[in-house]
Amino acid sequence: MKNTGPITVLLANDQPVLSEGMRALLAGQPDIRIVGEAANGFDAVQESRQLKPDVVLMDLALPESNGIAAAEQIRKDHPGTQVVILSDKASEEHIFRALNAGALGYILKQPAGQEMMDAIRAVRSGRRYLSPGIADIVVSNFVRLRQAAPATNPLDSLSERERDVLHLVVGGRSSKEIAAILHLATSTVDTYRSRVMHKLGVQSVAALVKFALKYDLTTRDAA
Repeated sequence: MKNTGPITVLLANDQPVLSEGMRALLAGQPDIRIVGEAANGFDAVQESRQLKPDVVLMDLALPESNGIAAAEQIRKDHPGTQVVILSDKASEEHIFRALNAGALGYILKQPAGQEMMDAIRAVRSGRRYLSPGIADIVVSNFVRLRQAAPATNPLDSLSERERDVLHLVVGGRSSKEIAAILHLATSTVDTYRSRVMHKLGVQSVAALVKFALKYDLTTRDAA
């Protein structure tokens, strides 16, 4: 059943002035309820485990485990919790590391007022939210990768089953989930995953996702 109650939010920020402003802004929203706060990455992970909020609004530069590492752990612990990264950094490296870690939103601190509320509502419904400046960087990276793509397509080297596994991996499925969908053993899925990565010349799932973006690979459900 779809959750129709207020959006529960955990604030993770080590700057008291900014935290106070965020609290004041969100307190005036009838559909948003702050359920906890954390001043570092370690506490953000612990509080998320206990409170299981709908959304964690988290500063990128947190002490004791940064926002990216904390986001990855939070998403691993409780996939139902979405993460919005709040940052003053707009570099490709930080953006793609955050997105690869599972953050569904990335917004800039200046200005963050209305965007913060829009991002919280968007990710709660499963939609990605990026500040306009961040979206421009993502699109520019996509265009550059498409233009740099070679004429031959490395995907042609994959078997049909390897393509099935690749699509599901890029879609965020775990080996256990893929095994259930394709009616395979988990160890067999891991073998296919390793074979795909070897054939495509990538060393990590994050690199595999970037490869998929480069070749305009869209996710699909395997038959």
